[in-house]
Amino acid sequence: MVLTCTQTDYLHPALGGCFGPGCLVSYGTDLVGDAFNGHTTPVPDSDPLDNCNGHGTHVAGIIAAQSNNPYGIIGAAQGVTLGSYRVFGCSGDVGNDILIAAYNMAYEAGSDIITASIGGPSGWAEDPWAAVVSRIVDDGVPCLVSAGNDGSEGLFYASTAANGYKVTAIGSIDNTLSPALLTESKFKIGDGALETFGFTGGSPAAWGGVTRELWSVNFNTADTANGCDPLPASTPDLSNKIVLIRRGTCTFVQKITNAAAKGAKYVMFYNNVGGTAVVSGVVDGVLGVAMTTADQGAAWIKALEAGSTVTLNMADPQTAPKTLANFVNTLTPGFQSTYSSWGPTYEVDVKPQFSSPGGMILSTYPRALGSYGVLSGTSMSCPLAAAVYALLMNARNTKDPKTLENLVSSTAKPNFFSNGQTQSKLLAPVAQQGGGIIQAWDAAQATTLLSVSSISFNDTDHFVPTRNFTVSNTAKKSITYSLKNVGAATGYTFQAEGDITPAAFPNEMVASFATLSFAPATFTLAAGARQIVAVTAVAPTGLNAKRLPVYSGYVAINGSDGSGLSLPYLGVVGSLHSATVLDSESTLLSLANDDENNAVAPNTTFILPPAGHANDTAYNSTVLPKIVVTLSMGSALLRVDVVPVNNCTTVAKNAPVVFGTKSLGQPASFPLAYNARGVIEATWDGSLADGTFVAPGVYKLAVRALRIFGKPELGSEYDLTETVQFRIRYATKAKRAVPRAGM
Repeated sequence: MVLTCTQTDYLHPALGGCFGPGCLVSYGTDLVGDAFNGHTTPVPDSDPLDNCNGHGTHVAGIIAAQSNNPYGIIGAAQGVTLGSYRVFGCSGDVGNDILIAAYNMAYEAGSDIITASIGGPSGWAEDPWAAVVSRIVDDGVPCLVSAGNDGSEGLFYASTAANGYKVTAIGSIDNTLSPALLTESKFKIGDGALETFGFTGGSPAAWGGVTRELWSVNFNTADTANGCDPLPASTPDLSNKIVLIRRGTCTFVQKITNAAAKGAKYVMFYNNVGGTAVVSGVVDGVLGVAMTTADQGAAWIKALEAGSTVTLNMADPQTAPKTLANFVNTLTPGFQSTYSSWGPTYEVDVKPQFSSPGGMILSTYPRALGSYGVLSGTSMSCPLAAAVYALLMNARNTKDPKTLENLVSSTAKPNFFSNGQTQSKLLAPVAQQGGGIIQAWDAAQATTLLSVSSISFNDTDHFVPTRNFTVSNTAKKSITYSLKNVGAATGYTFQAEGDITPAAFPNEMVASFATLSFAPATFTLAAGARQIVAVTAVAPTGLNAKRLPVYSGYVAINGSDGSGLSLPYLGVVGSLHSATVLDSESTLLSLANDDENNAVAPNTTFILPPAGHANDTAYNSTVLPKIVVTLSMGSALLRVDVVPVNNCTTVAKNAPVVFGTKSLGQPASFPLAYNARGVIEATWDGSLADGTFVAPGVYKLAVRALRIFGKPELGSEYDLTETVQFRIRYATKAKRAVPRAGM
């Protein structure tokens, strides 16, 4: 049995200690090299060793870690062979071209399962990487991909390549325990004796040998937004302190940034729940971030409030001894992780397919980074699901992707909705949890098989009221089945009517369910027989269709043999085609060096490098115009037309008309296909998509985003906005060139 994952520290004793035939990690390659960051030139070699990233090593351990480790962990699929295709350097990201190459290599090597804990916002099954993965599935190789870690973005934020047709997207469930690997260090209160405490190092982690006093933002251990606001003017210089901040409300980066603004170089968080977490918070000037337990932080706060000094003597988290402490997760045990990305796709395909434990998972880590670590994400839930697939392949003697997905989905257990703080009496939406949490044993033992893993009734415009699926009895005796509808929470996409951007999690949930009827609703199948079932839906009523509510639930299929399966379904009340996809107010022309994307004034003049010389070092000081497009929903096609303002020139007179607007063509970065919602930025040096350059003159840009389900050949199917007019001139010699207002 063969699985593939990203780069792995195969020299780790729990991962076999070697690479090549006969080893646990037996094949693969490095497509990029250590220095690759997503923008530099890849430097491939034959060795996929991970000694600096950690992500792939953690994934590999979840699948296949051996039992020879100090913490008693073991991979879920013992006996498999791993392939390792390195697509990340020590930092940064990666593009579709390298991901597609890795998938093709893994397929050609004969992998039985391909899994990737990688993704990015998309929502379109036609995305190039997703399309390639779909073809591999069509050729008989199951492909499981992380659903994404953007749960905060709300509905319609499916990730690629998980959003591909037939690609199995895996959501994340939180662990019932919160394991913490604590680096042992020392502290003292006042002139007292040294005491031991534990912490988990983050990124950056230059803690070795640091001895400094603690300084706290305040003494309120119940402050949910501790450190979220800029620190007051009375704050002392924090460059010689370790800043103590409670976890909660805003991002780690925001808290660290506020501390760094007052000179902080080291930040110690204390948790707001049991255990600790790995904090990623790279901020200029900050050398170390870490987290200790809630109880330890509260004890330090109490001492500081009493007027005592608290001094920490920090050990290096990469080399110092660690202890494993397991804390009970009292907040979200077994519930969907709040970070787990929501579907459906923009064409209302069901995503994710199902979920598995991914929150707070202890696994292997590169030896250079401490050998073991606790991480959270759909990156962790995906390899566990892939390992279950491997077990099922052996247990059921099948490698068919469709059969495996249907089995795992139908035997998964839906759970109730949690907003991260409290639990609802409503089942979590299918768009969040898919079929629910996987049940490997049930999938291995199931004798009733379904022909599909989920059902979509689409939106109101494309509503398909009746869908068919097949129930097959593979048992050795007759079974009588009864079907019923179990509704899940309906989630509103938009917070209020008139909103154009989906609401952030936790979006509004209501108890409004579709009505389902079944033909037949009860039937008996002899051993080896099958039955086609027609399920007809009536969408829930009383909902505000302009807010695009997404309804869902489960077809419960109960057998007289005691079996119980569920088939997830969903649909949308309202018209996705009518949804605004282009945020006109935030689509504009800015400056390449303006990180805040402020709009330039009308009639700004840009002095650009001579045609074809934008990358010459002589023009490094040139400030190019930046096209900023903000999509409030996904768009399958984004085009930007360069419109001449002075229609008297020969070029302008001869310019073709595109959807009623004269156009000289599109900037070289456009058009863009299958875009996620969010901000798209592109600098422009005057070049067009056909390789030519526009002449000096006055222009504006017409930005068009195709609406969901829109027909690209019709101009009326696009949202349209235009930038202010601006002038372009080209420099004739190397000199500092900056934009200036006026014509």
